Amino acid sequence: MTVIGIVGLPGSGKSEAANVAAEMGVPVVTMGDVIREECRDRGLDPATDHGTVAKALREENGPAAIAERSLPMIEVELESNDTVLVDGIRSDVEVEAFESAFGDTFLLVEVDAPFELRADRLDLRGRDTSAEDGGESLEDRDARELGFGMGEAMEMADLTIENTETLAAFQRTVRTLIRDGPEALDQ
Repeated sequence: MTVIGIVGLPGSGKSEAANVAAEMGVPVVTMGDVIREECRDRGLDPATDHGTVAKALREENGPAAIAERSLPMIEVELESNDTVLVDGIRSDVEVEAFESAFGDTFLLVEVDAPFELRADRLDLRGRDTSAEDGGESLEDRDARELGFGMGEAMEMADLTIENTETLAAFQRTVRTLIRDGPEALDQ
């Protein structure tokens, strides 16, 4: 059994790593889905209110609130799968919740990319509302997520994948990680 947690700043490639896992038949639990669902439950637009609701959930239920809501989803997937990928870890407290739940079977992977490359990717993705249209700037998103403790979470990573090459190269690296384990990567 392996639970692979993915951590990284917006646009670094977390969702693409999750896509590769899904294509390989590995279940993906996306922590952002917890927040998007809560946005809808509160009658808010996930595209513009995601950050506000993420902050509110943590304030209302503690800093591990989103991880705690994700744990039952992960456990259900582990009943019939050897590996589960968790997309979107945002804090050291969340890492600690997963380490507590899964022990040595939890592998934390940081996906890293420079700011300008991440900004270009987010523009191409077109999923997020821009600051000009009422959303958050990338600088504001980075600051918010670092404020949750993401910097500390990234420092806790068991390994870092630099996502600065082609999409195909990144996908190959993620496939190797999932198929052969972290020892198969040249770190």
